[in-house]
Amino acid sequence: MFDLLVIGGLGVDVRTRVPALPLPAADSLTVPPIDLRIGNTGAGVALAAHALGLRVALVDVLGADPAGDVVRAALARTSVHAVLADAPAGTRRSVSLVDDGGRRMSLYDPRPWQGPPPFPPDALTALVRDAAHVHVSIMDWARDVLPAVRAGLAAGATLSTDLHDWDGDNPYHRPFAEAADLVFVSGVRLAARSGSVAAALAPRTVVVTGGEAGATLHTREAPPVRVPAATPPAAVIDTNGAGDAFAAGVIAARRRGATLTGAAGYAARVAAAACTHDGMEYPAGLLPGD
Repeated sequence: MFDLLVIGGLGVDVRTRVPALPLPAADSLTVPPIDLRIGNTGAGVALAAHALGLRVALVDVLGADPAGDVVRAALARTSVHAVLADAPAGTRRSVSLVDDGGRRMSLYDPRPWQGPPPFPPDALTALVRDAAHVHVSIMDWARDVLPAVRAGLAAGATLSTDLHDWDGDNPYHRPFAEAADLVFVSGVRLAARSGSVAAALAPRTVVVTGGEAGATLHTREAPPVRVPAATPPAAVIDTNGAGDAFAAGVIAARRRGATLTGAAGYAARVAAAACTHDGMEYPAGLLPGD
């Protein structure tokens, strides 16, 4: 039995330190060493949850390429149970530009999936039935298996997704939201529409995240609840993956019996701590305990 199964969202981050965002106009810039490391949203949730002590499984597609080798090596340094299928188009990758204040901008290459779902329905259902919570990343192949994932949940198990910077209208995201019990979404593009978009997703619980502005919890039972951001325990180095760490914090705390408000407050501390580390492979003791 796994505490958490993460579906989709593996890739490589080509992380580059830059002097400022947006970049100054220039033909070229000299930057510190450019690193390749495990990244993307599914990896962020899985690695943060693993660092928080959860038993984690992950299922996704990965290329037989050097970028995929980076991901495989990182996962091998953990106890995350990885079930991987070959991605003929290669491993997803992002160029992540990070300034001195830890702010970032990502250029995402999704390597779109083509063809039938990469996992037989019975194999995917078996993984889902062994999980207390399932988190589905908004990957293209995962969208097609949402009904099977939802149907395969064990009694009492729950499902979440992260819509990231959804604008509230793009139809691609809606099936993920409709399949979930718990929806994470950034408030950056939603802005003043956050409340109405969250209300339209009822009866699902919706967590609208806002980085330094904190988060807002929307449930069917109560008015929206604001959860302030936490103060980072050290200098902010890299905000990449902070939202994924927040989601992992909520999932971990809820798994341990916390209320939604308590879980979000804890998750804010997890996300703040994650920002003080370079990358998503968190050393022991960096992310706060319960």
